[in-house]
Amino acid sequence: MEFIKLILHFDQYLHIFFNQYGIWIYGLLFLIIFCETGFVVTPFLPGDSLLFAAGALASEKMMNINYLYGLLVIAAILGDTVNYWVGWWVGPKVFHYEKSRWLNKKYLERAHLFYQKHGGKAIILARFVPIIRTFAPFVAGIATMNYAKFLLYNITGGVAWITLFLLGGYFLGNLPIVKQNFNIFIMVIIIVSVLPIVYEWWKFRKEEKTD
Repeated sequence: MEFIKLILHFDQYLHIFFNQYGIWIYGLLFLIIFCETGFVVTPFLPGDSLLFAAGALASEKMMNINYLYGLLVIAAILGDTVNYWVGWWVGPKVFHYEKSRWLNKKYLERAHLFYQKHGGKAIILARFVPIIRTFAPFVAGIATMNYAKFLLYNITGGVAWITLFLLGGYFLGNLPIVKQNFNIFIMVIIIVSVLPIVYEWWKFRKEEKTD
């Protein structure tokens, strides 16, 4: 239980982990970011706050920001890639055999249509929304979104996400006002990030009703 607590709140114990494991902290950060984006069963892992905390730690010269940046960009892109292919492989099988209210051919066709129209925006913006970023590439795979397009959006979103939070932590994380209002700071970013997705979903539903 103690280990699970440490993983779930890894961002809060980052200094402790660095003091105990030294250079291995790079591998732990890579693993958490990869799993948080790569598996639909791990949306509970820290993402935004962990990146911000890691950037703040790097600003204290405890980690190399260049190595950290490159490593975490790769982790984010690989995570979404794995998630996409899992959705692509599992999705059709699930929808073929499952006849429940929530999993049927109609929903799969809607998902496919949504990603045909708004796929790029959805994949990129989902990076900045906890939980949603874990499911977006999986659904894109289920909807058989064109992989070349998905990869472009995956790379764009992954680089933007890591840049914003990791470098944000690096340049701003140790400012007193940010330290004292960290949770509020993160919440404002999340809310602003969610608004475009809410708008696109509302527009999609409106267009669907007029068809």
